[in-house]
Parts: sequence; structure tokens; C-alpha cells
Amino acid sequence: MTTAKADLDSDIISLARLALAGRAQDIQMLVQRIARKTRADKPELSNSLTALLRESPSKETPLRRMAEVPMPVDSDSRLHLLKIEETIELDHPPVLATEVSAALDQLIAERGRLEALDAAGLDPTRTALFVGPPGVGKTLAARWLAKRLGKPLMILDLAAVMSSYLGRTGANLRQVLDYAKQADCVLLLDELDAIAKRRDDRDEVGELKRLVTVLLQQIDDWPATGLLLAATNHPDLLDPAIWRRFEMKVEFPMPERPAIQELVNGLLQPHDENADHWANVLSIALHGQSFSDIRQSVERARRAAAISGDPLETHLQALISPDQLSKSERINLATMLVDGGLSQRSVQKLTGVARDTVRSHSRAEASPRKRKGG
Repeated sequence: MTTAKADLDSDIISLARLALAGRAQDIQMLVQRIARKTRADKPELSNSLTALLRESPSKETPLRRMAEVPMPVDSDSRLHLLKIEETIELDHPPVLATEVSAALDQLIAERGRLEALDAAGLDPTRTALFVGPPGVGKTLAARWLAKRLGKPLMILDLAAVMSSYLGRTGANLRQVLDYAKQADCVLLLDELDAIAKRRDDRDEVGELKRLVTVLLQQIDDWPATGLLLAATNHPDLLDPAIWRRFEMKVEFPMPERPAIQELVNGLLQPHDENADHWANVLSIALHGQSFSDIRQSVERARRAAAISGDPLETHLQALISPDQLSKSERINLATMLVDGGLSQRSVQKLTGVARDTVRSHSRAEASPRKRKGG
């Protein structure tokens, strides 16, 4: 069998599979690819296919399609199995690690250059796995992707999907995935490790092992028009086959100082004229915490200041816990606080750094001596 004949047979099989699954948008993409491949050898076929594509009805909107198909529900509890955000409310890009932002930018860029990918015989990335501890921005990244791609975000409601009835959880999961595949959406499977655990785990019952099989089948068949995301805090618990199926893996690290500064600055900038100073201070004081914890701490300080009428800085100081810092970090922090106008006595009380040590490092102390010597 020639290579061209083998390619044609493969395309026919793919076309049949997509047609039987009712995936109109994927059919259009495949027909477009066949038209490109046959342009040189079979120009009449290529032109006919191109004409059919031009005459095909315009793509349905995701919201219209979702309205025509009933939302998946658990047959016993009647709870919806999905949470849907039709309009993503995000005023600015999330603060994320550089490598994470680069991965998200690639996903967005691919969707903006579908013709270039198609010309190269490629599909955009269909599946991505987000890995990292809680609170580092995995769900926020999914929301940002959905917003940038102009697609609704669907999130698996794990509590509703899990059923005490044998076989029901797998049926619920299949409902969710089948529904999401019909919509042009971003689907997020949060806490993937709860439904995709290693099948060699002796403590797991057969029902959970069957979920892995369901997921494997669905991931392999995910349409290029959608984007399937999954998030896990425990990648070591995932079945290796599930891990391999995801085309992109994105590691979400704990935030470093520059990212913390950017986040805190964004939270304080409209409310405190010393936002830059406190962003610098808290990037040391809160280092080692997640984005979520940092945001909650700063917003808690703002609430306390609003209720009490005290200066915001009073409550920001309360976020400083020197016991969690190294000696050099405490000295650096103490120096920043003194340079920001806080008294040495207060700084010593906050950080535990002796005033003599603060004096030897502080610009506020060095400047007068320098002027005097000049």
C-alpha cells in the first residue's frame, strides 16, 4: 500500500469516527487538512472540498450549543455535575511564575495560529496537566486561559460526580466529558488525583480503577476545538498512563520574591501610597507562602484597617513573622522597615534584630554619617 493510499484510508477512518461522534467542528478541520494535502496531486478534489467548507454553516456559539443539550446531573441527587463560568471576570493577567506564563502564552498562541498548524499537519495542544501545591494559581490559570480564548470554563464538580452507588461515578464522569466535548469550551478537571489514582494501589476499590479507563479513553479522543485541563496537588498519586496522556505538563512552583512583590503591589497600589515599599517588605516576610495565602493575608489586613480606622501599615506589620525567616532575611527585612520610616525600637520588636545591627545596615543611618563626613 502506498503512503498516499494509507494516508487516505486513515483520513476516511478519522472522518467516519468524527461524524459518528457528531463532532462537526473537528470534521471541518479534518476536511480542511485533506484539501490542503490533496492540492498538488488532486486539485479537483481539493477545490471541491474547499467549496464545501465555504458553504458549510457558521460555527455554533458554545453557549447556544450548551443550551440545546441538557446539563449533566447525577441521577439520584439531581445535582449538576459541572460548574460553568460563561463570562470570566479577570481585570488583569494573573501573577504567575515566568515559566508558567510562557506555557499559557503558547497555548493561547496556538489557538491564534490554527491555519499555520494545519498547514504543517498539526493540531493545537488539546490537553494540559497543571501540577503544583494548593494556592499557586492552577485554577486561576485555567480561568485566564478561558478568558483569553473566549471560551466558557467548565469545572468538574468532584463532590457531585462521586457516588456511593457502584458504577455511578464512572457514568457521571462519562456524562461530564461527553457534554464538554460537544461544547467549544475549556474543561478543568480539578483534583485529578481523586479520580485518576494509580491502578496498582491496593487500597483503591475497583470503581476508582475503572475511572482511569474512562479517562484514558476520553483524553485520547478529546477534540482539537476544545481544551482539556486537569490539576493535581499530588502528581505521585496519578496513574502513569494518565500522566503520559497529557500533551503538556505545567509545573506551578511556590512564588518567588519578584512574583510576591508584583502580587502585593497590585493589591495595595490603589489603597496605599507606600505600596512599593510594603510589596518589597512582604516579599521577604511572606516568602514561602502560596499566592492564595498571600492574597488572603493582605486582604485581611485591609479589612482590619477599614473596620478599625487604623493606618493600613499597622495591620501590614502584623503579617511579619520573623520566626519563619533566616537571619539574613530578618536583617534585610529590618533594614527595609527602618529605611521605610519605622523606628529602630519598633523594628527590633517586630523582627528581633538588634538596633546596632540595624544601624550598621540601614541607609537611613548611613546617610547622615555620609553627609557629615562630606
